Amino acid sequence: MSGTISNKERMQIPLQDMPEQEPEARVNNFAEVPLGFEEAVALTESMRCLDNCKAPCIKGCPVGIDIPAFIKKIEERDFIGAARTLKKYNLLPAICGRVCPQQEQCELVCVIGKKGPSVGIGRLERFAADYERMSGLVEVPEVAPSTGRRVAVVGSGPAGLTGASELARLGHKVTIFEALHRPGGVLVYGIPRFRLPIDVIDTEIDMLKKMGVEIVCNAVIGKTLTIDDLFAEGYDAVLVGTGAGLPYFMGIPGENMCGVYSANEFLTRVNLMRADLFPDSLTPVFFGKRIAVIGAGDTAMDAARTSARLHPESVTVFYRRSREEAPCLPREMEHAEEEGVHFKFLTNPVKFIGDDNYFVKAMECVKMELGEPDASGRRSPKEIPGSNYIEEVDTVIMALGFGVNPIIKDTTPGLETNKKGIIVVDSATGKTSRDGVYAAGDIITGGATVIKAMGQAKVASKAMHEYLMSKEPALLHSPA
Repeated sequence: MSGTISNKERMQIPLQDMPEQEPEARVNNFAEVPLGFEEAVALTESMRCLDNCKAPCIKGCPVGIDIPAFIKKIEERDFIGAARTLKKYNLLPAICGRVCPQQEQCELVCVIGKKGPSVGIGRLERFAADYERMSGLVEVPEVAPSTGRRVAVVGSGPAGLTGASELARLGHKVTIFEALHRPGGVLVYGIPRFRLPIDVIDTEIDMLKKMGVEIVCNAVIGKTLTIDDLFAEGYDAVLVGTGAGLPYFMGIPGENMCGVYSANEFLTRVNLMRADLFPDSLTPVFFGKRIAVIGAGDTAMDAARTSARLHPESVTVFYRRSREEAPCLPREMEHAEEEGVHFKFLTNPVKFIGDDNYFVKAMECVKMELGEPDASGRRSPKEIPGSNYIEEVDTVIMALGFGVNPIIKDTTPGLETNKKGIIVVDSATGKTSRDGVYAAGDIITGGATVIKAMGQAKVASKAMHEYLMSKEPALLHSPA
């Protein structure tokens, strides 16, 4: 097919839309909103990728996927081949095709995007991965002969899963230690099922198990075991991929009232504990009639859209800057609005007000205006004097970003961190200040994206392999 269509003709093909559940239907369920490409649509979209271009999209991908190669496989109707091309670089394409911000990475630098919409790389990635999964032809990646080395991976989020897969492929015996009762990290507790279905996550995790990776749940490293305990038990190296799950708050009066949640707790109760199914699920979540979400990042959109599916009278997002400064993906905000979520921009809470039982019943807000740009390049918000007013709310979800839990830092002597508790690493290797300890993902950056965490894990895994193979097993790291 590629020989019958010129690049000029390719550039005339419009971007193919992905069908979605209608808003009035999807707000009543937790099923996935985008429905994926049919084969014919995927074929048409694949033909928008230009032949023989310099492919800056590859450099735009944090894990370096050969994007033109997998798209060409789709154009040639070799859908299984497309999925296997993807998996040479990324073991989690079905996840990345759904939750990665391609429009800020590979699609941002797409050549055809200079004159129109970029190729729908993420949509095609999802199509190829889903086709393989649903075909029953999923192939377990080849694993090298055993090296005799044992590696512990702390955390089973994007960084941990990627690091485990890379190290297992290289022949190391890998064990993942996960604090929660099921693996997946932020993929299962932080991202709603209407964005990332659980069967997609489970398929990727099952693949790891088939590669020989052991997963130990309910293991809080820093409490159940320390990093030094892992070395004492015979592990030769450790990859820390515990993410950034410590929620930020504002430090304003009334913040500790009943009915005020962190987005982390709220989403975990619904996504992981399935509070939406109470009483069939035994972990409820209290919510009132008027839900307020504070913040406008992707987590805030997840919290707001999840709230809408619990059917309160209203869900309103409050953000201290304007719509243009909101850090969430534009499509996530559009989805939220379609699902009935309201937005109040240039508005910030300054106090929460409770009833006699210490449940939040209202919040005092102040109107904001934008001043000069701050260090991030966004205009700094400042209060408008005398603009205070009262909003009636009975549930508040704080979605203001996340920091790093100090448990690893506090229990690992000699591990260097910065003032925010983020682990300091050599960016070229992921190596920490402790011999044999490497780190990747949000634990070294603060909150970032799934694909960036995966890219860092690939870098760290390569360096770990070189470290492990450079020494005789008897000479590898021992406890400090």
